[in-house]
Amino acid sequence: MVCGYNGFCSIQDVDRLYPPSCGGALEVIVSLVPIGEPRRKITVASLREKKLHHEPITCLTAYDYSSARLVDEAGIDIVLVGDSLAQTMLGYENTLSVTLDEMLHHTRAAHRGVTHALLVGDMPFGSYQSDPSDAVRNAARFVKEAGAEMVKVEGGEKRADLIRRIIDAEIPVAGHIGLTPQSVNVMGGYKVQGKDLSGVEQLMRDAVALDRAGVACIYLEGIPREVAAMITAEVKTPTIGIGAGPDCDGQVLVFHDLLNLTFGHPAKFVRRYADVGAAITGAVQAFRADVTARHYPSDEESYHLPRETRAALDTVLERKRAMRR
Repeated sequence: MVCGYNGFCSIQDVDRLYPPSCGGALEVIVSLVPIGEPRRKITVASLREKKLHHEPITCLTAYDYSSARLVDEAGIDIVLVGDSLAQTMLGYENTLSVTLDEMLHHTRAAHRGVTHALLVGDMPFGSYQSDPSDAVRNAARFVKEAGAEMVKVEGGEKRADLIRRIIDAEIPVAGHIGLTPQSVNVMGGYKVQGKDLSGVEQLMRDAVALDRAGVACIYLEGIPREVAAMITAEVKTPTIGIGAGPDCDGQVLVFHDLLNLTFGHPAKFVRRYADVGAAITGAVQAFRADVTARHYPSDEESYHLPRETRAALDTVLERKRAMRR
C-alpha cells in the first residue's frame, strides 16, 4: 500500500485503493494500522542518536516560509537558515555583507514553515567575533526572536571558549570548520582546506576542540574526503558535510544549488536534482506571451456579475443611452 511519508494512509489513499465497489474507505479504515512510525520532531538528541545508529542526517538551507515548509514536508532533518542567503536571496557579493537583523528576519520566516525539522540560525559575520557577551546576546536573539533551536558559529579551536559561553546560556551550537566563508579574506578565496599535513592536523584539532566544547553537530566544508572521514571517526559529535565527501554523518546542500536557482557555475560537489530555474523562466515567458497576445485571462478565468445584477445594469445603461438621444 502506498501511503504518505509519515507512515499513515490518508482517506484519499484508501479511496483510491478501495473504491466504493470494494467497500470504500469508510468500511476498511477501521481495520487499518500505521505501516510505520509517525514522523518525530528532530532535536539535538536525535542527531546523536542518528550518529550512534549510523543513520545519515539530511540538511538543506531554506530562507523563507515557502522553501522551509517544502523542505520540512519533504522529511529533511535540519533546516539551516544559512548566511548564504546573502548571495542567494539578497544579491550580495559574499556572506560578509549580511546583517544580524537580516538573518533574524529570514530565520523568523523559515520558522513559520517548519514543523518537524531542527531549525538552525547562522550567526553572521560580526555578530560574535568581537565580544563574548555580545555573541551570547545575539545568539539568544535567534532563539527568542526568530524561533531558532540552534545557532551556527564558524571556527574551531579559536572559537571553543566562545561556543562554551553560548552553550552555557542554554543555546545549542553547531560548529563549522574547513572552508569557512566568513574567513574568505584571510584564506585568500574559496579554497579547499586541509590539503597538506599541517592543514590536516589543524582540522583535527579544530574538530576535537568543538567536540569537547559540546557542539551539537559540526559542519565540514570544502575539505578532502579522507580528512572528513578521519574527523567523523574521531569525534562523538555528528558531522555534516558539504564538499567533504560521503563519509560524514550527514550532508547539506544549498537549496538554490540543488534546484539550479543560482546564476553562476556550480561547485564540484553540487548535484542539481531539478532545473527549477529553467522551469520558472519558461513559465514567466509563457505568461508574458499570453498577456501580450491577450490570451490571459480567459473568460473562464474571469469573475462575472450575477444574472440579476447584469439585467439591472443593462436596464440602467439603456435608460442612460435613451436620455442621450
